[in-house]
Amino acid sequence: MAMYTPEYQPNGNEIAVIKTSKGAIRVQLAGADAPIHVGNFVELARKGFYDNLKFHRYVPGFVIQGGCPNTRELDSEQVIAAAGNPWAGLGTGGPGYTIKEEFSTNPNNSHEDGALAMARSQNPDSAGSQFYLCLGPQHNLDSGYTVFGQTIEGKDVIATLRVGDVIETVEIENAD
Repeated sequence: MAMYTPEYQPNGNEIAVIKTSKGAIRVQLAGADAPIHVGNFVELARKGFYDNLKFHRYVPGFVIQGGCPNTRELDSEQVIAAAGNPWAGLGTGGPGYTIKEEFSTNPNNSHEDGALAMARSQNPDSAGSQFYLCLGPQHNLDSGYTVFGQTIEGKDVIATLRVGDVIETVEIENAD
């Protein structure tokens, strides 16, 4: 799969507003620390890529994960029914390209409670569109997954998210 470098250059002030069926989450994006990941996320959000996707993975005390386009045509009940079935294809979709890892260069790559990071497969350079929000500190992930934002409002919303909940839209504030 092709490696992609986003055209969008972060200014360091971007805030992602992830509007979900359970409420809104505001995340300060880390453009200076993870410019490829932030640029990619901003571009996907602006294209409406995340609109109406569902969260497809929930591990209590660990993460809530979304951003898989394979959930777009499914309703919440179908996503819930397919969760955990490896043949359902949830968690395998992406934007058609991958981006370079930045966990090795990000000086603040710390999986704190509410951290926004990119999911990937075994290849370090395989992230694309799927992201997760940490449910508590997950420092065991620091050396292998890129953190590109930190929740500033809505940790209470994150705590209520489950498989099947809808990502209604992702809006980016303060983007150039």
